[in-house]
Amino acid sequence: MAETRRPERILLVHNAYQQRGGEDMVAEAEAALLRAHGHAVIEYRRHNDEIAGQSRADIALQTLWSRRTMREMGKLLDDELPDVVHVHNTFPLISPSLYTACAQAGVPVVQTLHNFRLLCPQAMFLREGRVCEDCLGRLPWRGAVRGCYRDSRLQSTVLTGMLLTHRALGTWQQHITRYIALNDFCRDKFIAGGLPAERISVKPNFVDFALPPPGTRKGFLFVGRLSPEKGVSVLGRATRMLDSIELRVAGTGPEAAALADLPGVDLLGGLDMGAVYRQMCRSEALVLPSIWYENFPRTLVEAYACGLPVIASRIGALAELVRDGETGLLFEPGDPSALATCLRWAQAHPREMAAMGQRARARYEAEFTGERNYGQLMTIYRQAMAETPASQAA
Repeated sequence: MAETRRPERILLVHNAYQQRGGEDMVAEAEAALLRAHGHAVIEYRRHNDEIAGQSRADIALQTLWSRRTMREMGKLLDDELPDVVHVHNTFPLISPSLYTACAQAGVPVVQTLHNFRLLCPQAMFLREGRVCEDCLGRLPWRGAVRGCYRDSRLQSTVLTGMLLTHRALGTWQQHITRYIALNDFCRDKFIAGGLPAERISVKPNFVDFALPPPGTRKGFLFVGRLSPEKGVSVLGRATRMLDSIELRVAGTGPEAAALADLPGVDLLGGLDMGAVYRQMCRSEALVLPSIWYENFPRTLVEAYACGLPVIASRIGALAELVRDGETGLLFEPGDPSALATCLRWAQAHPREMAAMGQRARARYEAEFTGERNYGQLMTIYRQAMAETPASQAA
């Protein structure tokens, strides 16, 4: 009689952001996916709301090394005996001391690389509205001198200190068993930055949406934080170049003024996922005018699931994720005239856009469903377990 494999016990780790975003949603979605497949999922979470009331010195010390994490994780690992620890974000409260706690317990660690924090103190390779790779493959001291993180030399120095300290300790090389990059473009950047190529697997984000019923689609949609790196000002300037447009904007943020009072632009504010889904099912295209290296915007895979083509900047992974003329349209990043040209073409070719939406849904079904993602995730977990002697002996 064949032996039945016991479902792995997974300990998920995530430091949630003050403004809920894609990383938080991915961490929650993967926890739900694992539980749906019968796994025991233990979670170790901190939230950046805890920062309120703490001194800068306390936050800086926690960013470098959290004694609380060592204590709490040590107990959790002893009590729960997980087969693998999957980390999403440790910044700033959990800290890289997490990895040492796992190494001492002999438990393999899988780290999802949601952004470029391990290579760039600012995490986005973006400086003064342009892509900046000055710290890629080098010591990131420039980020401290320039105050790249939140325009603060003090905060940037703390982050740079954390990166330099744990590079020197070998944390990224020795205490993380496997890394997950969200696409090939990002994997190549992490390899260029010094992470071990043989330990970086590619696994995209996912969503589970049923095929939407057919219906009339009209207008364009932007979903996301209204912040500079998202290309909001580019979108605003592009809409001014059009004779008419119907653009719905779901999100809030400091760049909202760039879209306020523009003819044909409807600012919807922040929407829950159900409302975003309904907007996607009634739109002609999602617009993604980002000016930074998006790792894998969750809104893109949500759009594909809704049969919605994407008009995106030809930058970073977006040029890989959107197939120009097949699942959407690409334009040069930061160029409002090029974006306006794409929007005009889309307005004039609704049948072609509808066909792109059908191909987008087909790509979603082939690559970005929860079931496909689960198989990829388990392969990575089992590779990590096989590569960790303590897990083999357990």
